[in-house]
Amino acid sequence: MKQTETFTGRVWVLGDDIDTDIIIPTEYLALPSVEDMKQYGFSPLRPELAAQIQEGDIIVAGKNFGCGSSREQAPEIIKALKVKCVIAKSYARIFFRNSINNGLLLIENSEIQDAVQEGDTLTVTMGESIEHKGATYPITSLPQNLMDIIEAGGLVRAMQKKNGII
Repeated sequence: MKQTETFTGRVWVLGDDIDTDIIIPTEYLALPSVEDMKQYGFSPLRPELAAQIQEGDIIVAGKNFGCGSSREQAPEIIKALKVKCVIAKSYARIFFRNSINNGLLLIENSEIQDAVQEGDTLTVTMGESIEHKGATYPITSLPQNLMDIIEAGGLVRAMQKKNGII
């Protein structure tokens, strides 16, 4: 994903303090793979949500997204659901880094949550802005080293690429 890439996606709205137990409850961590787990994503909050999310959709949330435990399965579930990115007011720091390491794009913005409704469409121009119903909301760029990890699909693939393995 290039710093100037533009994409559009349908919005799913979540609130503040969406913790990792909401993203993927503990009881499903024993399943054999993330593909098996993904159908239970967000089930404590909205049991139907995982089945409704489509490839390229965008999650918009409030503050402290990804709080709670440091389980890597939380960003892996969101990525397995083929969510293009999560836009939130703020993120738990360990969730932020786990997401980058797993190739999941996170964008911080403190204004869009109050303007968007579920089902709306957002257009994101990486490192520049979010557009919604004629309004523009500025966003900042992630450092290039983090974008390289996201573009590669995660930290392991980025290091393999850097070392000529793939």
